[in-house]
Amino acid sequence: MSRPRVVITGIAGVTPLANNIEATWKRLIAGESGIAPITLFDASAYDARIAGEVKGFEPEAFMPPKQARRMDRFTQFAVASAKMLLEDSGFAVTPENAFDTAVVLGIGLGGLHTLETWHAKLLEAGPGRISPFMIPMLISNMGPGQVSILTGAKGPNIVTTSACASGIHAVGTAWSEMLLGRISAAVTGGVEATVTPLGVAGFTALKALSTRHNDDPARASRPFDAGRDGFVISEGAGLLLLETLDKAGERGAKIYAEVAGYGASADAWHMTAPREDGEGMARAMRNALREAGIGPSAVTHVNAHATSTHLNDITETKAIRLVFGDHAQKLKISATKSMTGHLLGAAGGIETVFTALALHEETLPGTINLEHPDPECDLDYLAGGSEKVACEYAMCNSFGFGGTNASLILKKYQG
Repeated sequence: MSRPRVVITGIAGVTPLANNIEATWKRLIAGESGIAPITLFDASAYDARIAGEVKGFEPEAFMPPKQARRMDRFTQFAVASAKMLLEDSGFAVTPENAFDTAVVLGIGLGGLHTLETWHAKLLEAGPGRISPFMIPMLISNMGPGQVSILTGAKGPNIVTTSACASGIHAVGTAWSEMLLGRISAAVTGGVEATVTPLGVAGFTALKALSTRHNDDPARASRPFDAGRDGFVISEGAGLLLLETLDKAGERGAKIYAEVAGYGASADAWHMTAPREDGEGMARAMRNALREAGIGPSAVTHVNAHATSTHLNDITETKAIRLVFGDHAQKLKISATKSMTGHLLGAAGGIETVFTALALHEETLPGTINLEHPDPECDLDYLAGGSEKVACEYAMCNSFGFGGTNASLILKKYQG
């Protein structure tokens, strides 16, 4: 029995570049940065004072004010993006398809805004002043939960929490459920909102964040550059609508790309550092290629995890070489975090959106700030800017703390 083909029929999101995907994509292709000084709180005492904030976001444009007040910022991003996703795809949840429609979202840390707000209230006024909405607001599964309530989707409702691999794990989980015949459609991707005092302080304590470019934020995220000194924390959402090809065809849906393969692995190595030989990352990529039924030479484009941290960029380069061999030199590799910063649990979602658009628009985003390439990072990272390239297959990578690795293969839709 042949497995169903799964296609992407909708994309949406809010990002540090813009509050919709159309404007985000235009700025990305133009090589513009969304990194700026932190405004969500007073960061003047912090070593890292910049972030990729979602700017000018107004949740009331997507939901009633009362409903918005009962959601953490990450859930507001999820609901807003889901509404835009349904508009983009033209998909409607109906009594006929509700039980076959899932919501699977990747979320790394959940409601830090809510947690910090109500912890401060607890210390100030005591336990009797805690809101009954605190727990429902902060738990990660309220992201897909509220999207399910919004859309009426009654299929599996799942959150994947695997650090920076959460978004691709979500897309891969939704795809797997569709291959098993359990569902015919899914709202999937990643959501995160951790630009908070505790979030920034925690990653700063890990020495993970860039601190050299507080006065020049646009130059701070510099994957594969010899002068990189850490990632830039960011927030946002990237959602996709997946449908089986037969269902998408029945309603005449537009199709951005096809999901061809998904692979995951574990390093079993370290709490925060990747295995330095790249073996775990490489295994995830090989698993995705195997699931897609293609060899390494079929891939033209890679949207790299490329965090702008010293060890990650080197290790990912090693892993790509392990998987692709001589073909690695021919790959066109984008490091879109150079413009968006690192959206953590949402990274895989928004970068899958970018990969689908790269195939659909036949345009590959460039990598900015790559001025002095690290000698150990010697592949083609599109440092000269975006390029018009037609690709049949593209890969998207995400790797997270705890040694969790995920890779996705998308295919240009050709009927």
